[in-house]
Amino acid sequence: MVFGAAAWKVAVRDRFIGWSVAQRQQRLGALANQQRFLILPWVRVAQLASYLLARATRRLAADWQARYGHPVWLVETFVEPGRFAGTAYQAAGWQPLGPTTGRTRQDRQRTLHCPRKSVWVRSLHPTFRQYLTTP
Repeated sequence: MVFGAAAWKVAVRDRFIGWSVAQRQQRLGALANQQRFLILPWVRVAQLASYLLARATRRLAADWQARYGHPVWLVETFVEPGRFAGTAYQAAGWQPLGPTTGRTRQDRQRTLHCPRKSVWVRSLHPTFRQYLTTP
């Protein structure tokens, strides 16, 4: 499992948070992105994925603060619906927001065609929205 910097622009996430462009530019560092999550196919343990997701997100805020010196308030990830249902995320308390547009950060000319993904988020603090949107 790997966490890193949040995606620059995600329309459904940005609407969910309710922040302006200026707020996003200022506070994007307070979001994390779960970039990798792999359980090898031959590992068969009931509820292992949701258990690991829940444990990791409980630790993430403190670990992020210790490593980078600033808080993280919300975590996001992208699930490819044609391959995965997101069941483990749902069981671990993550919330589905909707699909991406199918573009990537390298698609400045709008010519790349990537699979649309489902955006999932989990708040790490009950007042995350207030922090992310307050001027």
